Amino acid sequence: MENSILVTRSSMPSLEEYVEEIRPIWGSHWLTNMGPKHRELQEKLKEYLAVDKVELLTNGHMALELTLQAMNLQGEVITTPFTFASTTHAIVRNGLEPVFCDIDPVDYTLDTTKLESLITDRTCAIMPVHVYGNLCHIEEIERIAHKYELKVIYDAAHAFGETYNGRGVGSFGDASCFSFHATKVFNTIEGGAVCFHDAELGPRLYELKNFGIHGPESVEAVGANAKMNEFCAAMGLCNLRHLGTEIAKRKAVVERYRERLQGVDGIQLNALQPGVKSNYAYFPVVFDEKNFGSSRNEVFDALAKNGIGARKYFYPLTNTFACFHNKYDVDKTPVARHVAERVLTLPLYADLALQDVDRICDIILGLKQL
Repeated sequence: MENSILVTRSSMPSLEEYVEEIRPIWGSHWLTNMGPKHRELQEKLKEYLAVDKVELLTNGHMALELTLQAMNLQGEVITTPFTFASTTHAIVRNGLEPVFCDIDPVDYTLDTTKLESLITDRTCAIMPVHVYGNLCHIEEIERIAHKYELKVIYDAAHAFGETYNGRGVGSFGDASCFSFHATKVFNTIEGGAVCFHDAELGPRLYELKNFGIHGPESVEAVGANAKMNEFCAAMGLCNLRHLGTEIAKRKAVVERYRERLQGVDGIQLNALQPGVKSNYAYFPVVFDEKNFGSSRNEVFDALAKNGIGARKYFYPLTNTFACFHNKYDVDKTPVARHVAERVLTLPLYADLALQDVDRICDIILGLKQL
């Protein structure tokens, strides 16, 4: 449709810049297996994120799944159902049992006031999720984890480049897992990373992402294939150079949305968190049909009819997925269910024109029942 607007659009360097970045590959013929681009990106990300150690992987899901496997965990992992499928699937695919904690109604992250009551003698870890760029209640999670000697693995897919009180978000917990998918604030086309402190975790992650191979004639573990290739690493090197500019553009879009939608009865906008330097990853809006006059689904349909893509993100909750055959009780996470049934993420990307933001807001406000 003419003048259509997608919910997101990938940030990319100029074709010329990317061609120059990949040009050396034609000389070396080194396409994958931890080549020069891979190693360069690894070092630059370590510096940018201000973390001790970084392991690059083929995508964010493998970052989660292999981190859990590398820690050799058994039992239950407390997490949130208000997340992408990857978080829950990574737990289940490791033979672990997800235990779902409800979410904070303001920032949509794991509700730490309910966390401690879910801990049993089978609990081995907590996997909180930074949502829309909103950071989890880090101090309380760390306090509880320390008290019960639990691992903390953050799903930080939405939080790349953010800081909390001046500290890089990837430095919290035992590990933080990032996604560099094409739709993220920072992308490597497809890719992911694990940030961590423990020196013993690095070799384990490395062998798991490389078939368990230790040498030309030595395979000492059963591993996967989760290596980032050189072309993806090259895209990351290019995009990292422009990230500051891209985030500034996203901020301008978010500020226009706030200018137009702040204070509208029946609309809840994303909370501003003190101490957090945002990456402006998403712009979620929660619609209260009783006060706004139109439901989330009606807003979604009205935007779609005008060629505007919004997303019911996250909906459905992971604890309601058909693949789990009603195994989990959604009534135990009522706040998550409430938000999932009402939230819509509006289009947000660096090159979204402010006049298009106005057009989106005009359609939404036109549905407001006075």
